[in-house]
Amino acid sequence: MHLPPVSQWRRFPQFLRDFHRYRALAAAEGARQPFWRDWRPRMEDATATTGFDAQYLYHCAWAARELAARRPARHVDFSSSLWFVALASAVVPIEHYDYRPPALDLEGVRVGACDLTRLPFEDGALESISCMHVTEHVGLGRYGDALDAAGDRKAMRELARVLAPGGALLFAVPVGRPRVVFNAHRIYAYEEIVAAFPGLSVERFSLITDGRHGSRFLQDADPVQVAEQKYACGCWVFRKPG
Repeated sequence: MHLPPVSQWRRFPQFLRDFHRYRALAAAEGARQPFWRDWRPRMEDATATTGFDAQYLYHCAWAARELAARRPARHVDFSSSLWFVALASAVVPIEHYDYRPPALDLEGVRVGACDLTRLPFEDGALESISCMHVTEHVGLGRYGDALDAAGDRKAMRELARVLAPGGALLFAVPVGRPRVVFNAHRIYAYEEIVAAFPGLSVERFSLITDGRHGSRFLQDADPVQVAEQKYACGCWVFRKPG
């Protein structure tokens, strides 16, 4: 039996009423009866609309559409959301590398371990890569990595180094008022990220706005809008000249 968290106790009387009413309905219909030992109250889900994490849903959808449009023969992802990797692998084969490699067994996906500050690839080896909602964590120790105040910049340099001439990098990080939210993540200004990739050009920039007025996905956004955000998500397609 699972009891609800303290925050949900005010709704527990309604849960009990629904439980007993459902038992009566099941008896009348000859349906399977629920028992208290199998309780798992989920009263917080009775909402008017279905909620979702806008940053993660939209940036994964954005990246999957970019891959579907380009269909690279080989795509290498560094530590992005496994939901993106699993779903996008239906469109293109994906190699996924993570500091904590997942036990993911799925056709179209190869998994390996890597440290973003020291990628195991030659200069210019990869024509299509992604690293989304990742580098803001590097060096903060959150995932068992070593503390490194320059870890995020080292990771960005490594991504640029392994990208092939003419290749594309799908990149996403939190943007808005620049700060370090230790040890969760960092948040960047638009100009900081562009400056961190001096050898790459911005092919496209999109923005997932923060939730203060309802999150929105803005394709081909004006970078000026980033300064208006507190905790938003910037999505770049970077291209290496070649």
